[in-house]
Amino acid sequence: MRLVIARCSVDYAGRLSAHLPEATRLIMVKADGCVAIHADGGAYKPLNWMNSPNTIADNGDHWVVTNPKGETLTITLHEIVSDSAHELGEDPGLRKDGVEAHLQELLAAAPESMEDGLRLVRREYPTAIGPVDLLCRDANGHVVAIEVKRRGEIDGVEQLTRYIERLHLDSSLGEIRGMFVAQAIKPQARVLAESRGYRCVEIDYDALRGLAPDELRLF
Repeated sequence: MRLVIARCSVDYAGRLSAHLPEATRLIMVKADGCVAIHADGGAYKPLNWMNSPNTIADNGDHWVVTNPKGETLTITLHEIVSDSAHELGEDPGLRKDGVEAHLQELLAAAPESMEDGLRLVRREYPTAIGPVDLLCRDANGHVVAIEVKRRGEIDGVEQLTRYIERLHLDSSLGEIRGMFVAQAIKPQARVLAESRGYRCVEIDYDALRGLAPDELRLF
């Protein structure tokens, strides 16, 4: 991973155009080619980014990042404060807590509990940015990417979005839709998920384990 702290300005050109005026920011270049530009605030979300795959042309005082769609991110470097590279090694990935991991196992064994006609293709379906919890096909044969959480929050919806973006790069999968599954989904997360066309499913964990009636609440 390369970390550059620089006084820079940034211009995006693609489906729309956007400009970040000159300021000191962190530029992160990951091993897979993903480029993200961060300010000293705003939690985890970058100000602008370009997901891999892409190409990076380092022209000294400016970089041009281009993706397969022809979108470009031009980073003009006015002053470099720090420039360092770090080898992080292989990451074991996020380890879910006991309830969340068990919930995923139970849903993999009974995908029809989330939707009639749903059948499992694979648990932990691999992508370049991490595994999709469950990859299924619905009654019409369409691929359904499912993110499973104990508590459904906005970051889980964003995670599902990133996975679906990666899955769309594989044309053999055909049409893909998303499903966000949790014991409880926060209202803000539900609004975001549904605005992106994802189905939200709330699951009763105890019922799924057979400790209560079998009905699952679908919303």
